[in-house]
Amino acid sequence: MLPACSGSLIARSVLFKSTSPHIFPIIQFVRLFSQNATPKDAAAVVVGAGPAGIAVVGNLLGQIKGDGKIIWVDEQFQGGRINRFYREVPGNTAVKLLVDYAEALKPFQHILNTSNRPNAITALENLPQDGTCSLSYAGDMLNLLTAGLKQHPRIHTVQAKAQSAHLDPKTKSWTLATTTTHPPSVTAPLVVYCTGAFPTTTPLPPSSPPTIPLDTALTPSILSTTIPRGEPFTISVIGGSHSAILVLMNLYTLASTTHPLLRIKWFTRHPTLRYAVQKDGYIQYDNTGLKGRAAEFARTQLDGDVLLTSEAGKFITRIDCSGGKEKEWALFDKELKDCGGVIQAVGYTPAPIPEVRIGDGTEVVKLGKDARTGAFFAEGQERKRIGLFGAGIAFPEEVCTPEGEREYAVGMWKFMNFLKRVVPGWVEESRI
Repeated sequence: MLPACSGSLIARSVLFKSTSPHIFPIIQFVRLFSQNATPKDAAAVVVGAGPAGIAVVGNLLGQIKGDGKIIWVDEQFQGGRINRFYREVPGNTAVKLLVDYAEALKPFQHILNTSNRPNAITALENLPQDGTCSLSYAGDMLNLLTAGLKQHPRIHTVQAKAQSAHLDPKTKSWTLATTTTHPPSVTAPLVVYCTGAFPTTTPLPPSSPPTIPLDTALTPSILSTTIPRGEPFTISVIGGSHSAILVLMNLYTLASTTHPLLRIKWFTRHPTLRYAVQKDGYIQYDNTGLKGRAAEFARTQLDGDVLLTSEAGKFITRIDCSGGKEKEWALFDKELKDCGGVIQAVGYTPAPIPEVRIGDGTEVVKLGKDARTGAFFAEGQERKRIGLFGAGIAFPEEVCTPEGEREYAVGMWKFMNFLKRVVPGWVEESRI
């Protein structure tokens, strides 16, 4: 019997609005840097160079036949947010799956075989394969793969921000515009957005203290210098997700060592926490439950009545926010007043994607997305595919658990598995 959520899974639709004062902004076209092929020969354009973007480029190299070129657009080419902001974060993925990601594709294998050793992959191979590791290892691996892909003769890198994409329905080709000022246009029948996500923030009462960015709170070396030492200081943490538990762990470490006068208020709707649990042949709550060091800290220091007697409980006070938005707001208004800072760990929001126009280009298109295939479609056109796709944390695959629950599959190896399944269809549909 099929689980309750089997069948077609369509993600929520989103409307992307133009911030330009013009109906159709002047397009600044992509500049090709190190290669000599003409832009019109591009078989695909990939926007984003995080874990998903890297995996998309690798998969496209294996699926696009002949000498079809791939244009790869990113502002930094530094492994995405994982490498730039989360190197000190303890990972929750088994080391073996990071190695599997790095070895999953022939282009990746070629990079590993031709790279000097020791390198980022040998560093991973020397760790216990069934354990977890700091995301610095993953960041180094992503940088190694990025450097190798940038040298591939069929890949053209463009260090810029993508601004818009315009589809010509007659030719079924996209024109991508970026912040570069050089005139040649880039056209391709296939565009993939791997544009990532950033920490979510929500409105708080006017009396609330300054917000400390989640990225700072997840980086102990920076957090320790952000919070004053030697004087009483109360900080609030909002949320009960994996990132919230990691923040509480970082703050507890400071309070129990270098910042003994630090106190923490923890606002959560769930006094008891959810954990990923190994079942017979699968992991229950694989995408929503706590794992790794976060799970260990939660079980031994935070969960339920444990907090009342744990070492962390000497510094952390839990405030129950269940009961609806009105009660939650009232608690924020009351409890945040005497705090020196507040950290929101309430999830991630997809980064704005480059605006999309079709045909005469007079309006930004309202898009929907099939979360099983990664395909975008223009709403009102019977979910007709248009050669535009998405992947990664901003556009993850929606999966159905054996219990019939829907989850979004987020993780480097999960991105790779999804892309190996769907990219051949992307290429076939786009006639490349």
